[in-house]
Amino acid sequence: MAGLLETIAVPRAAAGAALPSLSPVSGRRSSAKFSVFNGLKIQSTRSSVSLSSFSKSATRRGGRIVCEAQDTAVLVPGVNDQSWETLVIGSKLPVLVEFWAPWCGPCRMIHPVIDELSQEFADKFKFFKVNTDESPGIATRYGIRSIPTVMIFKDGEKKDTVIGAVPKTTLTACIEKFL
Repeated sequence: MAGLLETIAVPRAAAGAALPSLSPVSGRRSSAKFSVFNGLKIQSTRSSVSLSSFSKSATRRGGRIVCEAQDTAVLVPGVNDQSWETLVIGSKLPVLVEFWAPWCGPCRMIHPVIDELSQEFADKFKFFKVNTDESPGIATRYGIRSIPTVMIFKDGEKKDTVIGAVPKTTLTACIEKFL
């Protein structure tokens, strides 16, 4: 199966255009109309493929579809192994910590929600993000097995945990329990 997936190429075309393709069974050309998606882009790739049954090599042109989500981890500061004790455990206010990684799609979905909550509860709560790739020690200490995971700390102790990209109302209800 992996060999088959490596041979699939996405032809370059304008978004929303009909893309020609060869039918693997009949060899006839057909076309498909794709919807326009914002944030997605076809990244071109060129590779030279050597075919063992033929004496010459073929050049494959195509691309792969990539998501160019904007970097939204801006409003809420990050915390790492060195600053964890001071900023989270030693905080006088309750603290919401999001455990995330840059490659995690659901993490990127929840970033704007965490950013909004940090503005709404700025004077009552502190908000931080932990990149689990950069600070695996913290994630291991608190048993993080899935991301995104949101934890609430009060008086230096873990009080609540929410796993997954949940709606804003769910996180708001968790925060309000500790006000």
